[in-house]
Amino acid sequence: MSMKTTQDQLLITHGTLATFGERHEVIEDGALLIRGNEIAAIGPSAALEGSYPDAERLDAAGRLVMPGSICAHTHFYGAFARGLAIPGAPPENFPQILEKLWWRLDKALLWEDVRLSALVCLMDAIRHGTTTLIDHHASPHAIDGSLDVIAEAVQEAGLRACLCYEVTDRDGPEKMAAGIQENVRFINKVSGFRFQVPGLETGQPEALRAEPFTAFRAGSQGEALNMGPETRIAGTFGLHASLTLSEETLARCVEAAAPLGVGFHIHVAEDKADQQDSLRRSGLRVVERLQRAGILGPRTIAAHCVHIDAYEKDILRETGTLVVHNPRSNMNNAVGVADVEGMLRRGVTVGLGNDGFSNNMFAEMKAAYLVHKLHRGDPRAMPGDVVMQLAYANNAQIAARFFPRPLGELAVGAYADVIILDYRPFTPLSAGNLPWHILFGVEGSEVTHTICGGRLLMKERELLTLDEEAIAARALERAQQVWKRF
Repeated sequence: MSMKTTQDQLLITHGTLATFGERHEVIEDGALLIRGNEIAAIGPSAALEGSYPDAERLDAAGRLVMPGSICAHTHFYGAFARGLAIPGAPPENFPQILEKLWWRLDKALLWEDVRLSALVCLMDAIRHGTTTLIDHHASPHAIDGSLDVIAEAVQEAGLRACLCYEVTDRDGPEKMAAGIQENVRFINKVSGFRFQVPGLETGQPEALRAEPFTAFRAGSQGEALNMGPETRIAGTFGLHASLTLSEETLARCVEAAAPLGVGFHIHVAEDKADQQDSLRRSGLRVVERLQRAGILGPRTIAAHCVHIDAYEKDILRETGTLVVHNPRSNMNNAVGVADVEGMLRRGVTVGLGNDGFSNNMFAEMKAAYLVHKLHRGDPRAMPGDVVMQLAYANNAQIAARFFPRPLGELAVGAYADVIILDYRPFTPLSAGNLPWHILFGVEGSEVTHTICGGRLLMKERELLTLDEEAIAARALERAQQVWKRF
């Protein structure tokens, strides 16, 4: 293999490098070399400038240089909910929030709405330095090929994402089967496999097939998404939650996923209603029911896990299931606060997501830091270094299930996902106190440069891959149509 030319190299110099990872250093006047899509060297600026004199330069000018943020659970499809009025009396509980808001909004989405919902979220992610996102999608009237639409938007933006479609029984057997097939089709596509599950029909109404949507339909552009081990697009198998999934549907999903070698992405015990439903259906609590069905395991993401008991936490540890904490969403929905520290003490990997809130993971970190203190009435709860463990080390472990190179750190061999922030501390900054600088000083709005896989996506706060004005104008136009259908 030939070596990269100097034109394929970018040297970021004169930054304050916060490496995270095993190295966990703060390097004053540091530099890092990006070669292709990975970090090739890290060290003092003077040393790297001498070693790579011909590399293209980007002068950080004393600003903070960090790894790009990871969001381990999000919903691009919820973007058009911003400012949306819910008719009638306000929802009184979480099941009513689902029924009055989310299960009406997702039914109002057609393919162009799916695309624009993704694009506005991706613009937000670039602006706030979030470079890897694990999305969970639902659009019951635009299922077939919907993940291709989102994947194309992710590729256009230049970010990295793992996608899935939410399988549920709430819209009937045809749409349940279509959701299974969309997961299988897309996982095949991004993995290079061609296995298909027989007997699964999409059941898409012909009237909705007339929606302008040609380039991204099922089976199209397969090679564009099958990019080998360096692809920025991955797939997993989406499920809604225990409370909308029958035993038969769970069994069909396990059967469909088994040949693909993937796990699942599912909401678990987000609200007490999930536990009540599971006990009524099966006599088992949610985590027990999912374990019996074969859903849990080291490639499965269990989002939320707010209302689980000690035995369920032990099952999560024993199965190696990954948990994602979403504090802003949990506060907004008034569902409670997950026992994150209790899960961590048991050895459960708990990461951090936003559940569809803004893709500013610095805001999510701050929320996680504060809500546990208030909830427990103890200022020692959820210390800053534990918040960083969720956001960086543990989110990197979760992302590693889907992408082959390290993420969430500045290290040789890691993906070149790098952000620069205009944060200039007026107190000493060290590896030891970095978490508290991030929690009390750093803001997502301070991100000036975003690089994903070695590609510069934002420079001095100007997006380079997406036309913000055009996308926002088109989204505003489509959002009004979505609201009318809602």
